[in-house]
Amino acid sequence: MRDRDAPVTSEGIIMRVYGYDHPQGRYICDVEYAPEKIYKSNVPKALRDGGGQRYYKFYEDEGLKFVLSGYPQYSFYIPYLKRKVVAVSEDQLLELRRPQDGLKRLLSKDDQMSHASLEVLELIEETSKLRIDDFGVFGSLLHNFYRIDLSDLDFTIYGTRELDELRSVLAELYNDGLLINEFDVVDESRFLNWRFKRYSVKEYLEHQRRKLIYGLLNSKKLNRVVKFEFEPILRWDEVVNEYDKLVNVECLGFVEAIVRVVDDRYAPFMPSKYEIEVVEVRGSQLFRIEPIRIVSYVEEFRMQLTKDEHGLVAGWLEEVQTKSSTFQQIVLTRRERYYNQVLKRIKA
Repeated sequence: MRDRDAPVTSEGIIMRVYGYDHPQGRYICDVEYAPEKIYKSNVPKALRDGGGQRYYKFYEDEGLKFVLSGYPQYSFYIPYLKRKVVAVSEDQLLELRRPQDGLKRLLSKDDQMSHASLEVLELIEETSKLRIDDFGVFGSLLHNFYRIDLSDLDFTIYGTRELDELRSVLAELYNDGLLINEFDVVDESRFLNWRFKRYSVKEYLEHQRRKLIYGLLNSKKLNRVVKFEFEPILRWDEVVNEYDKLVNVECLGFVEAIVRVVDDRYAPFMPSKYEIEVVEVRGSQLFRIEPIRIVSYVEEFRMQLTKDEHGLVAGWLEEVQTKSSTFQQIVLTRRERYYNQVLKRIKA
């Protein structure tokens, strides 16, 4: 399994494989949805009722708490992190839903959502070498509880080169007015509850706009404007599993630095990884600061910087011990001081 594949347990709990680093025989996951018979949420936007059964979506750490309290068989202790995460083995699954198979099923349904998906994909195919097999779907489209009147078009795109070509094609389609870059038309008033301390709404919109993977289609088939996005996934021949190489990870403290990106090839994927060199360390510190990479588990900070760009990063400095080396990395993740974290482009 790889990122965005969707394991389903016998209880109907729908998970999402997270990233590419997994222990032997297990797959680390986020818990995405659970059927109403075993879970209910008070969050209005959590309900998914487009199919024959009602589901509720988990947000933030709700899924981890749900598993640890009621379904501990779907948890796994990671020694080098000294904590439990959600993880499943293949023998615990009722079903595995893969995004590429999900797209084929969707397109065979011949309904309005199927037609709208084709509207986007055919525009891309007409002006590129990309084909249907390079794409998949996730979220409600994969799980068949989408709603014609409300759901977005959530696609996956497989491969580094394929992503580069897709972004190039999308830039042309936006320029020609056939599609709309979602962040060209966003009203800043939508972000009244913005909580990041070092990352303004204006900066967020500028960074999101240039990623190009978030767009809008004025769909004739749906008779409405529908959002779409493309989630980058590595091809099988690009996947590297680092899990078995790791021996220990120690958090040293919160740091801030100016960095230059020396390799951005894994920046679009989750977790996002940037190889860097440190230009300047901000503030006084009690320990040596020599990180060689940034690892972001925060989607807002995916695809933030490209090769040779300079950026401001604030996050958690970790010392990583592997079977063959020791190095430092700056990690952006969901923990204390979450909204003090940042990764953004600055002028050199």
